[in-house]
This record gives sequence, structure tokens and C-alpha cells, in this order.
Amino acid sequence: MHLNLSQRTPSCIPARVRLAALPISLALLLPCIGNNAFAFDFNTVARRAKELADTSYSKPDTTLPKDIGNLSYEQYKDIRFKPEKSLWRSQKLPFELAFFHEGYAFDQPVKINEINGQSVREIRFDANDFEFGDNKVDLRKLRSLGFAGFRVHYPVNTPKYKDEVLSFLGASYFRGLGKDQSYGLSARGLAIDTGLSSGEEFPRFTEFWVERPTTSAKELTIYALLNSRRVTGAYRFVLKPGVDTAIDVKAQLYLRENVSKLGLAPLTSMYLHGDNQRSANEDFRPEVHDSDGLSVASGTGEWIWRPLVNPKRLLVTSYALSNPAGFGLMQRDRNFASYQDLDARFEKHPSAWIQPKGNWGNGRVELVQIPTPDETNDNIVAFWVPETPPKVGQPFNLEYTLLWQKDAEKRPPLSWVTQTRRGQGYQKKNDDNSVGLIVDFEGPVFKKLSDKVQPEGVVSVDDNGKLLDTKVIRNDATGGWRMILRVRRNEDNKPVELRGFLRGGSTTLSETWSYILPPN
Repeated sequence: MHLNLSQRTPSCIPARVRLAALPISLALLLPCIGNNAFAFDFNTVARRAKELADTSYSKPDTTLPKDIGNLSYEQYKDIRFKPEKSLWRSQKLPFELAFFHEGYAFDQPVKINEINGQSVREIRFDANDFEFGDNKVDLRKLRSLGFAGFRVHYPVNTPKYKDEVLSFLGASYFRGLGKDQSYGLSARGLAIDTGLSSGEEFPRFTEFWVERPTTSAKELTIYALLNSRRVTGAYRFVLKPGVDTAIDVKAQLYLRENVSKLGLAPLTSMYLHGDNQRSANEDFRPEVHDSDGLSVASGTGEWIWRPLVNPKRLLVTSYALSNPAGFGLMQRDRNFASYQDLDARFEKHPSAWIQPKGNWGNGRVELVQIPTPDETNDNIVAFWVPETPPKVGQPFNLEYTLLWQKDAEKRPPLSWVTQTRRGQGYQKKNDDNSVGLIVDFEGPVFKKLSDKVQPEGVVSVDDNGKLLDTKVIRNDATGGWRMILRVRRNEDNKPVELRGFLRGGSTTLSETWSYILPPN
């Protein structure tokens, strides 16, 4: 289960972190580099990851002074880094770094270094760089602490103000923002055994190195060292803020011991209710979610869309692929009227798209959906699982681009699903215990479609369901087409898998709608 630290918090505090992620042990702190003159690059961190993997895992001390460790979350929010203390502000560089204080559940320090040419120095923690609000804190007791994480600022909405565009806080979690976006879902460095009964292991970024930008820089390079009981890793993040903020990720992993399920390029989000699942409670908001579906570009030309659900029991599904072109947790609905939340502004939450570099080989995109009673829980996780896992002690390399998108998010070239609605509509009596599903498609292919072509719905249902009716009608309100289905379950305690797409003659007109009816 994931803990959401409230949507209605200042942007400097990430809205959601996994509660289970917080106590994961800190890596063995490596010796300070100091001001030695040498070329620091990705291979430097990779060597450290290999050396760390060859040692036994050491669980750190997570004891904090009572003034900080006993804070409630609301009290922790009162701790603010002083903007005038931001790294590189006095030099008037295009990027700035601000820092998170330890406290509350963030009880493990992260070492942060600056790379300036061939010189590397540690950025030292100083409690005087923070405002503590109404908290009564003895600064003398905080001298031995470190930073909990950091955030990056760069102007994307206006040149007059440096917006928060990236933050690292908690385990291996990080989040990005592009133009006119507000924080929603998170990315992670690595997921280990997510959704397994054995329990999940949460690796941590234990040390960062950030390259000092030039006066005209439009990119920022960040290196990170990851550590957990069974895995270590070296990471390089090249941040490119903009309308769609991009992060080029390069990783080299080392296993100390075998892992049951290794989740690469993981994304974590929240889905409470939406157009396909009405609220179980009296909620004035029609939809509450950071993402409304999983999009998968198979690499063979097929695009797949799976609407998210909030199941009653843990639900794990996957798509077996070879060399995927990409996948992401998307927020396709950008209409404020769909949410009506003036605080969370869900319509501004970004979609996150993973675009692989090179050939990823055979594997699967896995989607884990966890029951949640409210929006305080991040209950959705998606990641890539390689068919051939890394070998213990051997390097495993991975590269991809992570895009934080809004209006120009990745979509299929023909047409795509805009909404999935569940229900029968008006009828006198439902004698067959069927479930009604309404799927709307929109896209440029329909603008070129001849009036003589009547799209048909090609639908398949697994052995636990029976398709009773399918029809396709034009949606005059949108210019798209609507597919209407009726399906009946055979066994109520089992899920039903459905797949469908639009076809005109022998021509495919849409992405594949892939839906699962969870067990009742």
C-alpha cells in the first residue's frame, strides 16, 4: 500500500510517497570525494555500485532527534528551505537546487555533491538554511543530520520565475513537471517484488552528484547511487525542462542475490474512481485520479489502452512484448469539469511516458492495481519486467527517456480511447445480469473516413465472459465513434478480460481497448 501525503500541500513537499519505502536502509556512506581533480562521470558511479554490491548490505540507523522525529506530517510541512539559500542563486545560473530537511518519516540522510569541472565537493547540511514555522526546534541537536532529498528549479512557465521541475524525496522516488503542470504521479529508480506476497523491497538513492550548469545551460546532469538489500545501481539523469520535460535515464544495476521480480522504469500513480467506476462514497467530484489508463506501444505497430480500476482485491495483469516502443501511465482526460477539484487540479497532472533506448528484448509490461479506500494511497504501479533477469554480480544496463507530458502526450497515430463508461443506461429491467460498457474513440483517422465506411467493433472476451451484444454508432458530439458492449460473467468471483478495436473493412482504425472487469 502507498501513502499519499495529501494533494493539498506546497509543491516543495511531494504529494505522495510509499509508507513502506521510508524505512528502507541507507547505503554504506562512501568516503567524501573532496576537491580531488579528476573526471567524474557515469563510470565513476558504476564502479561504486559494483564495489557496493560486493559488500554485505548494512542497515542504517534511522534514529532522529525527538524535535524532528516526532513531528506530525502537518508539522513537517512547516519546515521550508530558505529560497535565498538555493544553490547557484547568487551566481544567477539558469538552474537552482533547494533541499528537503530530514524529519517525520524521512529519517535517512541523502548525501548530495556538486561537480564543478573536475572538482567534486559535498554540499553540507546546515539547519540555519531552513525555516521551521511554529515548530520548537533546538538547532544544536540537528548538526549531525543530512538532507532528505532535493528539488530542481528552472523557468518553464515564464522566464521571470524558476519553477520546480524535478524532485527526489523518499526511497528511489522522483517526480517531474513540464509547462502548466502540477504534481501527480511519480517515477522510481527500481521496483523489486511489487505485488508479491513475499513483500516489496524498496531501493534507495543514497547519494547524488549534480553537475554545475553553465550560464546558458538548458540541461542538468544528475548522477545517483542506488542501494538495497539485494540490488545496487548507478544512475545518470539528464534533465531537459520544457513544455514536455524530458529526463534521459541511464542505469547500470548489480544484483547481490537473485530477485523474484525486477521492475524496470517503474511508474507509480493513484486511481480512486473515474468514468468507468463510480465513487463508492458521496463525492461531488466525478473523477479522482492522477492517471486514468496504461498506454502501451507494442513495437509491432499495435497500441493498447487499459483503463485503470480500483479493484476490491489486488489485481496484477501484464502484456508480453518484444522490444516495446514505449509505455506510460497517462492522464488523458484534461477537462476540469471531469474533476471539479480546485485544489488538486487533476486535469493538470502529467502523463508519464517511458521511451526505451536500444532493444529491451523480451519481457512484459506489468500493471499492479491495489485496492484503496481513498485518494491518500498511491495504488497503481506499472513497469517493465525482463524475461531474462540479470545475473548476480554481472552488470545490467538500461536506458530510456522519461517524458512528463500534458497537452502533447504520446498517442496512437490513428485514433484512441477517450473514455470508458460502465452501465446499462435506461432500461426497464436487466434480466440477463449483463454489464454494459461504452467506449468512445477519437482521432485524425475519422476525419479522412469515407461516409460509405461504417466502422465495426471487433471484440473478444475470455472464457469467463459471454459477449451478448456489440454495436458502433457515430458520436456527433465529438466527431468520433462509440462502441457499445454488453457482456455477462460466468463466475462472479473471477475477472473478465475484454479486447476490442474499430475496423473499417480490412483496415484497423483505432488502438486496442483492453479492459478487465475485476471480480465482484
